[in-house]
Amino acid sequence: MCLCVKINLTQSTVGCGKAEITIKYKTSYHMTKLLLLLLALNTIQSIPAQQKHVKACIVAFYNLENLYDTINNPIINDDDFTPNGIKHYTSDIYADKLNKLASVISLIGTDISPTGPALLGVAEIENDTVLNDLVHHPLLRHRKYQLIHFDSKDPRGIDVALLYNPKFFLPATAEKIYVLLPGNSKAAFYTRDILYVKGMLAGETVHVFVNHWPSRRGGEERSSPAREAAAGICKKQATGILEKDPDAKIIIMGDLNDDPDSPSITDILNAKGKISDTHQGDLFNPWTELYEKGIGTLANRDSWGLFDQIILSHAWLNRKQNGLFYHHQGIFSRNFMKEDAGRYKGYPMRTWDGNTYRGGYSDHFPTYIVLLKSIK
Repeated sequence: MCLCVKINLTQSTVGCGKAEITIKYKTSYHMTKLLLLLLALNTIQSIPAQQKHVKACIVAFYNLENLYDTINNPIINDDDFTPNGIKHYTSDIYADKLNKLASVISLIGTDISPTGPALLGVAEIENDTVLNDLVHHPLLRHRKYQLIHFDSKDPRGIDVALLYNPKFFLPATAEKIYVLLPGNSKAAFYTRDILYVKGMLAGETVHVFVNHWPSRRGGEERSSPAREAAAGICKKQATGILEKDPDAKIIIMGDLNDDPDSPSITDILNAKGKISDTHQGDLFNPWTELYEKGIGTLANRDSWGLFDQIILSHAWLNRKQNGLFYHHQGIFSRNFMKEDAGRYKGYPMRTWDGNTYRGGYSDHFPTYIVLLKSIK
């Protein structure tokens, strides 16, 4: 029997990265099965062999864990992240933080497409200054990432943003969507806005929502209505798009501060955990299966959560279409990003241990999805 497996990833002249898959290897029937299994576990996670040539696009999300500059802004509560603040946040720490984040972003998805993420949603950034410093870091500047960001009224001054590679994505419109939270206090009315961006990804119209829903401070149950309110606003926006175009390609990404089985996801967004249950007009959540296996993006008290999700509309799921389609999801968690000893071994190596600089990367692992497109 003859099996040939050769994977060559190169940059495409149009669209996203191109994966070329060739077959040519002599082996026995049992060895063939073994090699196919190994291929399925490989970094490209079993891109179908019958697709001789495919384009691969990476879409990712990363909570950058308090990426502040060192300058005091009197309008927001950023005093801790200044040289005179309780964390003694100096230029050296800021530079090290940028270096750590850039080292992670430079690697996300490069085993599938060497150009890395075409779209990268981020959370917990203070302003466009830190974003510009990040995208101009030596590890990233060759990608020429552009950014879309609006200031929101979050008391801590942290926002969401979208970074995009202009080789693959052309934005058309962008706006911030105000999230009105339940409650009577003034503080109840302020959280992170949702960022909405419409544009062309590898020649196709896509709609992207970048979210950072309210935290679980005060307890999961007590704070749940705030996240459900944010989910409801995002759902309303997505539904409006789908009512006009049932085949619209929508991406909802972010730190949702909820897991795939939380009411905000299953009841409000009504995101399905199985492709077979997802129909036109529905949303599909690729992270449900991983979460049910105990796999997550952050850990607390020996329990893994999967807050960092990328949710898709039904139009991404048809693998026989001419356009981009969803292939698989992944959590980027290399060993250098993890605690390597002690009680928290295997957890994300966070930036801060209380007010002491830990020198880690983030308290969240980034997530990504792989989109493929057949080349005729």
